[in-house]
Amino acid sequence: MQAVFNVALPVFGIMFAGYMSGRLGLLGESASQALNNFVYYFALPPLLFLSMAQVPLDQIFNWPYLAAYTGGVLAVFAAAMIAGLILFPGRPALHCMQGMAATFSNTGYMGVPLFIAAFGEQMLLPALIATVYNGALVVGVMVVLIELDMKAGSRPLLILRGVVVAIAKNPLVMSTAIGILFSAWQIAVPVPIENFSKILGAAAGPAALFSMGLFLYGKPMTAGLGEVGIMTFLKLIAQPLITWWLAVPVMNLDPFWAASAVIMAALPTGGLAFVLSLRYGIYTQRMSGTILMSTVLSVVTVSFVLVYFGIE
Repeated sequence: MQAVFNVALPVFGIMFAGYMSGRLGLLGESASQALNNFVYYFALPPLLFLSMAQVPLDQIFNWPYLAAYTGGVLAVFAAAMIAGLILFPGRPALHCMQGMAATFSNTGYMGVPLFIAAFGEQMLLPALIATVYNGALVVGVMVVLIELDMKAGSRPLLILRGVVVAIAKNPLVMSTAIGILFSAWQIAVPVPIENFSKILGAAAGPAALFSMGLFLYGKPMTAGLGEVGIMTFLKLIAQPLITWWLAVPVMNLDPFWAASAVIMAALPTGGLAFVLSLRYGIYTQRMSGTILMSTVLSVVTVSFVLVYFGIE
C-alpha cells in the first residue's frame, strides 16, 4: 500500500491545491479553462509525440497483453454506456464520456511511477504501452465519437468531412501520429526537440490536475454522487476483474504481463479524460468527481491487486 499511497497522495494534493486556489480567490473560474487549453494544445502534444517516437513499434504491439487490456476496456465501456442510457440518459457524446470515465486509466501519472516503485525502471514497458494506447487510440476514438454526435443531423459527406477535419486539427491525435512516423522510420529525435518536449510535457500532468481541482471549487461535491459512484465501481472493480479473467484463466498470459494488464486496468480514471471533457464541455463535473473518488479509493483497490500478485 505504501507504493500506491506515495503515488496517489501527490495526485490528490495537486488537485487540492487547485481547489484551494479557487477557494482563496487566487484564481477565478476562467483560469481553469485557460489551464486546460494549455494542457490540451501545448503540454500534452509534445509528451505524446516523444512517448511514441522513442518506443519501437515492435515493442508497442504486444498483442496478447493488448488483447486482455482492450477486452476489459470494451466490456466496461459498454456497461457504462448501458448504465448511462438506462439511469442517466443524455446525448450520445455524454454516454461516450461516461464510458471514458469508467475505463480511462491514469497510466501516465500513476501507472508509470507505480511500476518504477514496484518493478524498477527496467520493467517499465507495460506501463509505457498502456500510456501510448490511451493517448493514441482511446483519445482518437473518443474524438471521432464526440465529433460524430456534434455533427449529427448533417449530410453524411458533411459529417465525414467534419470528423476528418476535427481529427486533422486535434493536437493530441496529430502529435501521436507524428511520433508513430518517427518510430516507424527510426528517426532520431533531435536533442533540442527532445529536451523541449520533456520540459513542456512535464507540465501536462500537474497542470491538468490543478485545473481539475480549480474546476471543482464552487461545485456541489454531492451532485451526481450516485452516478460518480457507479463509474468509480466500474473503473476500480469491474475493469480489473474482467481484465484478470481474460489475462489469467482465458489467455494464460505470462505472469508478469498478466499482472501488468490487471494493474493498468485497476488504476483510477486519468486526468486526460477531464481535459477532453472540458474541451468539449461535456460531462465535466461528473468526470472530475469520478477522477477524485477513484483516485482516493484506488489506494485500497490497487494495493489489493499488488498483494494478490505478490508484489510488495
